Amino acid sequence: MKQKIAIIGLGYVGLPLARLFATKYQVVGFDIDSKRIAELNSGTDKTLEVEDEILQAVLVSDFKAAEKGLICSSTVGDIADSNFYIITVPTPVDKNNRPDLTPLQKASQTVGKVLKKGDIVIYESTVYPGVTEEECVPILAECSGLTFNIDFFAGYSPERINPGDREKTVEKIMKVTSGSTPEVGKIVDDLYRSIILAGTHLAPTIKVAEASKVIENAQRDINIAFVNELAKIFSLMGIDTHEVLKAAGTKWNFLPFKPGLVGGHCIGVDPFYLAQKAQEIGYYSELILAARRLNDSMGSFIASRVVKLMIKKGIQVNGANVLMLGITFKENCPDIRNTKVVDVIRSLEDYDIKVTIYDPWANPSDIKHEYELECLSAIPANQFDAIVLGVAHDEFLKLDVESLKKEKAVVFDVKGILKNADARL
Repeated sequence: MKQKIAIIGLGYVGLPLARLFATKYQVVGFDIDSKRIAELNSGTDKTLEVEDEILQAVLVSDFKAAEKGLICSSTVGDIADSNFYIITVPTPVDKNNRPDLTPLQKASQTVGKVLKKGDIVIYESTVYPGVTEEECVPILAECSGLTFNIDFFAGYSPERINPGDREKTVEKIMKVTSGSTPEVGKIVDDLYRSIILAGTHLAPTIKVAEASKVIENAQRDINIAFVNELAKIFSLMGIDTHEVLKAAGTKWNFLPFKPGLVGGHCIGVDPFYLAQKAQEIGYYSELILAARRLNDSMGSFIASRVVKLMIKKGIQVNGANVLMLGITFKENCPDIRNTKVVDVIRSLEDYDIKVTIYDPWANPSDIKHEYELECLSAIPANQFDAIVLGVAHDEFLKLDVESLKKEKAVVFDVKGILKNADARL
């Protein structure tokens, strides 16, 4: 049987995956955002995860004359004759940090309407163990009228996309796979193995695969929380945290984590999914939630350190002008989802400080829409009372920071990459 794949959701995860599959299979990329579809069909990806020439190389207008390639569409009928459906929609949390499965549920409804006998639905969205079979599969069954593991099947293969990374692209990262039956697991594994150069790991069950993903980011969150707490302690002691970590790192088994802001769509979100599931089964997670609280407190901590440095230099805090270098959640990437740089900005504004944001990677209209903040794409000409480097974009390494300073200005380096900063996290 000829394999045709539908990728549901063409964001940071779905598009790179669709592009890769399209080098060997017929792929329909589906997204409800018609503007996104128009952009991709023009051969451009604003997320910069897929270079324009690489995207254009796989785009086709129809499959009649093409054995492989990518068609992007917002029309449900265009995915109806697929036999693999891979769902890559976001899994955010709400304002109370509770998992929001709405995008996943709606994507399952969409697929359920076109599901046929023999089809396999694979989920890549990060979830807590049990979501695929307990939340998504019933929706597929209800919408299709088909019976699970008889008429249709499921799989789970957690995404491992690293936004902005030009080295560790999707095909170079080992993929965990799983299926709702051992036979389907093998089919899912073979499908991914055909495109993933780094190989695959077939998990024994879908729940094992789901759990493996959610603990990846919880583990990093906890380790970063530890060094963030160290940064707070050493700040009170007048000790440079980075120098401490450098010295400790001379031992072979010391883990090289650094303090910082923990945002984005994974580390800053996924631990809440595991904690929520734990609570549902009667266990209150102390360590995971403590790490989340500590990491979420870093924005106000950084702002308070900047203000203290300003006071020590005799700089008037009220009405001061501060330049924030970077607002994306990570370096060399336009992704602004759940960026914690915003927490620093809000905390500085609480001191009646005027914050000017400069980020050559961020889209100003996206920043305005998401956070109601103004963002400059070009370096401002004026000088500032304080400069805070929040993101380690390559452009900032070449920046003449001295020319942006007033006479008594403070430079605070969150990322520890500037040579002449007054202080760093």
